[in-house]
Amino acid sequence: MYDKVDPKSQGWKSYNQSDYDSGSESHPLVSSDASQTSRRSFGTTTTFIFPDSETSDFESTPVKPVTSAAPAPRPRPAELYNSSRRPFTYHANNFRKGDTSWEKQMSTSMTSNRLQYYSKLQTYASDGLTLVIPDHVLPFTYFVPYISREEPRGDGKQSSLVTIFAVWNTIMGSSLLTMPWGMQNAGLLMGVITIVLMGGLCLYTTHKILQVNTRHGETNSDGEVAELATLLLGRWAGYIAKMFSLLVLLGAVIVYWVLMSNFLYHSVDYLYETATHTTSSQDNSSSALPSVLCPQDENGGDTLNATSLLEMPVPLYNKVWDITTTVPIFLILIIGPLINFRSVTFFTKFNSLGTLSVMYILLFVIVKSASFGINVNFTNVTNIHFTPLFRITFPALSGMAALSFFIHNIIITIMRNNRHQENNTRDLSIAYLLVTLTYAFIGLVFYICFPLQKICISDNLLDNFQNWDPMTAIARVFLFFQLMTVYPLIAFMLRSQFFMAVARNVYPGLPHVLGFNTVVVTVCILFAVFLPSIGTIIRYTGALCGLLYIFTLPILLHLASKRACGKTSVVSTVLHLTIPVIGAINLLAQFYV
Repeated sequence: MYDKVDPKSQGWKSYNQSDYDSGSESHPLVSSDASQTSRRSFGTTTTFIFPDSETSDFESTPVKPVTSAAPAPRPRPAELYNSSRRPFTYHANNFRKGDTSWEKQMSTSMTSNRLQYYSKLQTYASDGLTLVIPDHVLPFTYFVPYISREEPRGDGKQSSLVTIFAVWNTIMGSSLLTMPWGMQNAGLLMGVITIVLMGGLCLYTTHKILQVNTRHGETNSDGEVAELATLLLGRWAGYIAKMFSLLVLLGAVIVYWVLMSNFLYHSVDYLYETATHTTSSQDNSSSALPSVLCPQDENGGDTLNATSLLEMPVPLYNKVWDITTTVPIFLILIIGPLINFRSVTFFTKFNSLGTLSVMYILLFVIVKSASFGINVNFTNVTNIHFTPLFRITFPALSGMAALSFFIHNIIITIMRNNRHQENNTRDLSIAYLLVTLTYAFIGLVFYICFPLQKICISDNLLDNFQNWDPMTAIARVFLFFQLMTVYPLIAFMLRSQFFMAVARNVYPGLPHVLGFNTVVVTVCILFAVFLPSIGTIIRYTGALCGLLYIFTLPILLHLASKRACGKTSVVSTVLHLTIPVIGAINLLAQFYV
């Protein structure tokens, strides 16, 4: 992009040391390096504007250029930069010799020269309109539609729209697949009420965290809830907050390991059935909807055809490739190397897959539900489509929703990047509204349209479909690769927070990292083998961690902040203390579902 400074180089005229500007202007409107006119002494006239042209922009005949009498010395390094900045040009050697369209090429050259010259001048303008290229200079072929958008700023902040999307995308997770299962545990009406109430309660406590951070954020410019707890409640509160934050991450990696084992098993099983022309043992070809399965009986036990399976010999393939015994161990070969990296920056490039996975799940539910139609019956208990409005097992959904709406441990960092801090309450409310609508839509639509008994809905809605179903096969492969990029990030966060709390070092060494990852993977495998139910894992993790991070810690921070400001009241204190009681009841209820 810079011009050549060697006097022997072709296309540039040599000039004397005295040709440089005096330096009285540090940043002139058109700098001394942008025009050859300023390289001459005052009063001298040059005849061309562009260095590789023998005519000016306004002349059609060549004129003799002005040359120096003595050879020019080589510029000093300090002068090298100023002498090398000139307007970009459309060089004459781009013309094709012998082409009959020489005049057209010449016109293109002049247009390009003018366009780039004005563009170069505009960089020295005080605003964006002073030296803008006039419309009459541009041919109509240069015109493009104007798309109105927000101009980028250099403050490192993000707009409200980006902030809302960031909160929505961060909250969305594997709970999407379990929402129909949670709905069938709560009943149609109670399910909607539970999702709305839990979403509103999580929004309120998240907002309280932001309010406390606004009052006391001067000393917590880079911290999160744990630092606020240490500041207002004491060191013990900070330790507990960090411990439960680690527990949330541990629950996430366990759920992801179970899901990856499930997706990997069914994907390979699909390839095996395609290659061997066999069908699944849970064949439902006699049904009107052969792609739909009922994997559990009413007691939530083994599969409905388990008795017939016991009478059949087990092939070698099924012994080697089993979803609860061998696949979780085989998964180490894929995930093990990925979680031992010192830095996981590479995996952040795949964050967009999370949004794509949510979009695909929405599309999957819409397409399948449209093919099923509405299948509800509120009166006849013996009807296969009987849909209860209320079930006593609704705490399964409330416990699961506690983790589904959880973002409390990183909400300060996300909202801190909002350019308009005064809109934090509005943006957070809109984000939670979108999350609530997304959860309610997937859970409600799939639950209403499911063509079999509602009790058949699995805690992973993909398990309700055969391996050979095309959309299901695509979903499993796509979600497997998406989780394969997310798992190292979650494992890295878990590892970093643990070693930062214990050793004050994010990466204490490869032996320590290998030992820690071995323990984490072992825990994940044990859950995948003995408790491969993501609904159960999510609801217990959500109820336990929600008791502290959602129901208790934000309320204690709010009351401590009010007391520090001298604005406490008995009524407000009593009302706020009922929220931790709700969290405790929610945790205890999980043991009776």
